[in-house]
Amino acid sequence: MPAEAQVRVAVAAPALLGESPVWHPGEQVLYYCDIPGQSLQRFDPATQALAQWSFEAEPASLAPILGGGLLLAMRDGLWRFDPATGKRARLAEPPYDTAVERFNDGKCDPQGRFWAGTLYEPRDPALASLYCFSAGKLVRRQGDITVSNGLAWSPNGRTMYWSDTKAHTVYAFDFDPASGALAGKRVFASFPVKQAGQALDSYGGRPDGAAVDAEGCYWVAMFEGQRVLRLSPHGEVLRELRLPVRCATMPCFGGADLKTLYITTAREKRPEAELAAQPLAGCVLALDVDVPGLPANFCSLSR
Repeated sequence: MPAEAQVRVAVAAPALLGESPVWHPGEQVLYYCDIPGQSLQRFDPATQALAQWSFEAEPASLAPILGGGLLLAMRDGLWRFDPATGKRARLAEPPYDTAVERFNDGKCDPQGRFWAGTLYEPRDPALASLYCFSAGKLVRRQGDITVSNGLAWSPNGRTMYWSDTKAHTVYAFDFDPASGALAGKRVFASFPVKQAGQALDSYGGRPDGAAVDAEGCYWVAMFEGQRVLRLSPHGEVLRELRLPVRCATMPCFGGADLKTLYITTAREKRPEAELAAQPLAGCVLALDVDVPGLPANFCSLSR
């Protein structure tokens, strides 16, 4: 059966730019952001219910918090959010000029630290950064990129992945679980940059959000490439999943057995002809997989 035939629609209501899906193991629901829509979504596959919370700033990524609630990385800083009440409390001020930069991809490491990168909206020069939030402090850990994405950790927690989408490159680091220190930065995978005048049908896309499965393979959404790739721990392409939409943004593993691959997608600023041909753009897609993913890491605000 072709890979395309295995993909189904999980959430038919389209987001402008669906991003950062997280499967909450306690609630058994999928949370994700619509960044330009300035909203957080929660999908319950058991009831098919879709809830939404709207904000005055863009939420870009999230993580469940030990003890309840969610950590939201938003343009205006890091916040603790309670879906039950709709209230949020600030955890950290934005460490950048909010007129030209915002938080983007973010996740917790296995020890409960929250890592979040930024997106520098002018795109040039490469002024985006990667921050780590731990023990109430937000510290810059990496920089000199344009669009921070692709955060994930290996099953043993000793390798961290991080990508610069604009540079078409995914990096790997040696990760110290005790201290969170990064070392040995290297290219894990790189992809051809789109050439001037190149047709999208011949362009493989650029690495966006990602997730790691129990075998240590890195699943990455290739924005504008109409595909998701499964890469081995050595960066080799093991599987290409073709999609019915041009712009996948991030995969995550969900379901009680973590064998459902959810994929957020985008429709914002896409050509009218493309949207007409790809009506599922912006919807959340799903696929059953054989190898389960790693569960979401919870944020420890005292870590």
